[in-house]
Amino acid sequence: MILVDTSVWIDVLRDRTGRRSATLEAALEGEESVLSRFHQLELLQGARDEREWNLLRGYLDVQQYLECSPTSWADAGRIFFDLRRRGKTVRSPIDCCIAQLAIENDVLLLQRDRDFEVIAECTPLRQKRLTW
Repeated sequence: MILVDTSVWIDVLRDRTGRRSATLEAALEGEESVLSRFHQLELLQGARDEREWNLLRGYLDVQQYLECSPTSWADAGRIFFDLRRRGKTVRSPIDCCIAQLAIENDVLLLQRDRDFEVIAECTPLRQKRLTW
């Protein structure tokens, strides 16, 4: 199981050639992709119009999700706190939440967002940057 970040999905969903979808499939190497509710939120908020909203909602309704545990929020806050104390900047606390979900579920995070590379410097986050 591989957690695929919004930074990847946006490029895949907007690519009309299908090349990025093929690259994602190859990167998954037969593993199942999974999302978080944060990804659901980020993808839906970026819908361009009602038609796209409905298409995304239908697609996202049938995906598999990692859910937060009772300690996920505090643990994600700790990631942000620890990074800041080390002088490292993460632009979004949501990225800390996504990273925490990947860590606690012991899944690889496939991403195109430099924040996860910063987080991985100070946590056991397993992540891989997808390149097109």
